[in-house]
Amino acid sequence: MLRQCFLRFIAGANIEPFLYYPKQKIKKINRYLCHINITKMLLAIDVGNTKVKAAVFEGDALLEKFVFDKAGAATGVEKIFHAYPNITHSTLSSVGQEEESLLLALQKNSELIIVSRDSALPFRNKYGTPHTLGIDRMVLAAGAVLQFPVQNRLVIDAGTCVTYDFINSSDEYLGGAISPGLRIRYEGMHTFTAKLPLLYPEMPHDIIGSSTASSMHSGAVNGLLFELEGFINQYVEQYQEVTIILTGGDADFLAKRLKNTIFANSNFLLESLNQLYLYTNHK
Repeated sequence: MLRQCFLRFIAGANIEPFLYYPKQKIKKINRYLCHINITKMLLAIDVGNTKVKAAVFEGDALLEKFVFDKAGAATGVEKIFHAYPNITHSTLSSVGQEEESLLLALQKNSELIIVSRDSALPFRNKYGTPHTLGIDRMVLAAGAVLQFPVQNRLVIDAGTCVTYDFINSSDEYLGGAISPGLRIRYEGMHTFTAKLPLLYPEMPHDIIGSSTASSMHSGAVNGLLFELEGFINQYVEQYQEVTIILTGGDADFLAKRLKNTIFANSNFLLESLNQLYLYTNHK
């Protein structure tokens, strides 16, 4: 690690003077250089319905990812800044109201950019009610355009809700769909019935449930899988060539059972925040 940091510093420079330094002195210089702001880093924050996700980026590289409860997000972010003193900027998207303590922590330690409907975006928003389009969906659409240029793209975010967002090859955002996610399906069956238990997602072994629990798993999980396949097939039928991106908290859980070719990436929203920051600052 020390050697790599030292080599990064002297890359492209005249290294001959260093060749005659004693090894111990090289190590001291190396330790010092590693604390210098050699490369600026970005902290990306995604405030979701239930959790706050964060990631540290150096250019295109995701260095580390974090997940916090909303109540502990500000404290968690302070620890990230302590661990990564080279973070100079932060960018945030939120589906609702941000905690003031989180905003203060970000503003105190970095230059904060909050993604809003006024942000520069790499697509034309042709949604019928653009003022109601969620910021998270806008960020996902931006990431799809920047990472998969000149393609039809369908971004599926399988989280608390499942959102479908379609951006055509002309970089026009057309809209999509919103449906209940896995957690809502399980909680709904328990809350709105007299005797069904509260279960947690589990991949069913068979389409035929042989007990109440296995029937619920089959209905919730297979029902969502059939929905996903149905939506994907409809888009492919209408637009032929479509790049499918699956993300969100349940992406990895669902991806194993989908028959269609997809890009499954649970970090896509955080990566999209980083890509949008790079796009905005290098235009």
